[in-house]
Amino acid sequence: MSEVETGSLDADMIRTSYDAVADKYAREFFDELSRKPFDCALLDAFAAACEGGGKVLDVGCGPGHVARYLSQRGVDTAGLDLSPVTVDLARHLNPDLEFSTGDMRALEIPPSTLSGLVAFYSIIHIPRMEVPLALGEFHRVLNPGGRLLLSVHGGTGVVHRDEFLGEAVPFEATLFSLGEIVSLVESAGFWVDEARQRKPYEFEHQTLRIYVIAHRED
Repeated sequence: MSEVETGSLDADMIRTSYDAVADKYAREFFDELSRKPFDCALLDAFAAACEGGGKVLDVGCGPGHVARYLSQRGVDTAGLDLSPVTVDLARHLNPDLEFSTGDMRALEIPPSTLSGLVAFYSIIHIPRMEVPLALGEFHRVLNPGGRLLLSVHGGTGVVHRDEFLGEAVPFEATLFSLGEIVSLVESAGFWVDEARQRKPYEFEHQTLRIYVIAHRED
């Protein structure tokens, strides 16, 4: 694993990598929330704020575990992911929920449609220069007052690997400082209500975890 200054993967390469590891990723992460009380507490509060307000979208949903967690707490939740293989797997694992394929930088969703949007470790997979585009899309599709909850890995630069979950496919993750991600969210038009960070759990990759809770004001 190496750290580089700028990312080199485009959307097609990211999609191909996640298609290749979809099954392994689901086995590794589908039950991870059962071991993450900090994350669950944030999701519980997010669910309470969004309940009854309309549709919530889990962007970069993976196997659908975050969407399922929110749904079990009374939230009308759907998921979206760049990888079609991952989306098919999420539908199989969560047959009562709606999942679709899409790119967070160009959401095929009308403006002011959603009451909430959660993005757990998904914007880390797009180049840093394109993060404002994705956050702008998040702002566009949320209702006034709509809630945003996102998480990223803390650090600097971009982590690059030529292997991911035992498969010979490229993997990259953009790292952020707390101040940087807060500034990016605010620049996209959100009011940041809270920004928090925690040390990684022993079973996680050992990077600082950063969470931003925000809402669209207008």
